[in-house]
This record gives sequence, C-alpha cells and structure tokens, in this order.
Amino acid sequence: MSQSILRLPAVRARTGRSRSSIYADIQAGRFPAPIKLGPRSVGWLETDVTRWLESRIAASRGSVR
Repeated sequence: MSQSILRLPAVRARTGRSRSSIYADIQAGRFPAPIKLGPRSVGWLETDVTRWLESRIAASRGSVR
C-alpha cells in the first residue's frame, strides 16, 4: 500500500486549523506527529490525518469508535 505524504499547507487545508494550533496539539499529544523528510522539512501521513479527522467527527457527533 502506498502512503501519501501531506505537507503543512495541505494539512492546514484538510483540517481547517492554523499552523500554531497544529503544532500546539502535536506537543499536547492530540494530533499526529509529522515525519521528518529532510533537515528542514516535515510531512504527515495522509492516513494519520484522515484518522484524526474521523475521530474528531465521531467525537463531535457523540459516537465512539
């Protein structure tokens, strides 16, 4: 299975969250940590971001997965 890597602009667009909110939630353990791609670049697995979105949707609708 091939994995897609999302860079920060794509993660911001998918989640509707700001850069600072994303990084604050990473520090608090509430958002998936990025993968280091190089000395000055990171990305997120698309599946991790999708799972996070699905969990937020489920939590807001009161259902537990």
